[in-house]
Amino acid sequence: MADFSAFSPLALTQTLPFLPLAQGTIDYEVNRRGEEGLIDTLLADPTTRVMLVNHGLIAVPKGQGAKVDFDSAKIRPATVPGAYVRDDVHGNAGIVAIFLGTDRTESAAGTHYVALDITRAVQSVPDDAHIGADHAFDGSNGSPVARAAEIFDWVDLRGFAPHASAREAGLATSAVTVGIWHDRQRFCPCCGSPVRPALGGWAQRCTSSSDGNRILFPRIEPAVITLIVDGNNRVLLQHNTAWRNNLYSASAGFVEAGENLEHAARREAKEETGITLGEVKYLGSQPWPFPSSLMMAFKARALSTEISVDHQETSEARWFTHDEFTNAMITGEIEVPGKATIARYMIEEWYGQPLS
Repeated sequence: MADFSAFSPLALTQTLPFLPLAQGTIDYEVNRRGEEGLIDTLLADPTTRVMLVNHGLIAVPKGQGAKVDFDSAKIRPATVPGAYVRDDVHGNAGIVAIFLGTDRTESAAGTHYVALDITRAVQSVPDDAHIGADHAFDGSNGSPVARAAEIFDWVDLRGFAPHASAREAGLATSAVTVGIWHDRQRFCPCCGSPVRPALGGWAQRCTSSSDGNRILFPRIEPAVITLIVDGNNRVLLQHNTAWRNNLYSASAGFVEAGENLEHAARREAKEETGITLGEVKYLGSQPWPFPSSLMMAFKARALSTEISVDHQETSEARWFTHDEFTNAMITGEIEVPGKATIARYMIEEWYGQPLS
């Protein structure tokens, strides 16, 4: 084995060039969020396109849900004109409208995008949501909200993003993230009063005038994920007790109150695997709305190599050379993280090529 110990294994590390949930080509137009009647104005605009989300799932055209199982398949969100859903938004208090922004890549005026979270407006998503034949929607048989379960397929963001364009992945990530927050936070965390959407759906306003009708913003939970390498450029991967089958990935955990990111990376590695970390280098970040995390990726050099797992969160951890990692993948000894995860791209950066 070549001896890399005289060189830092982090010396040539670069930030990750692509992350599937960190793609954004949309102008958020934050300055418009406070406009009176913004959603009504947007839904009346013929250039506005509306996408639907429900319980964190994204509506796609009927028949496209089955494509998530094919690597080369392209998937797009189902969108409808604003006029098709305007009455639904006015008549159903359970619908949350979110102004996602404007895409000006094709014209100066641009195309406006609005997401409707219909989690509390519809009963359920069908069990066969990922399977369906072609079904055209022409707007003549009822609103897309009322018939959403039958006229669309519904896919998870993790299955959608790797098959979507940068614009569509960014739109879906924002819609799911904000929609889940609205569904989970229905009362003011300060006084317990009901809340209502505000600022184009990107905030909530407490309904208690006695408590100042405070504005509330989405809660983001910072988490670190760290790919650990040693002086011989071996990578440390671990299997956590909560993970499926033989999935192996990088050390990860939430940042604690009063803690900086680098300390969190070192603490999590020590707690889970017994490994002491030295140099820590930032790789990139992406949202992970399951339900509200922001994953911040690091690559770190191990100062020790003796593994001692905690057997609570982590059941096993192993060092891999490139050849050992390749063989473990080929034989099915380990599974690698999915294509929507930041962990996959961290491992690819170390591996030097895409994971098959």
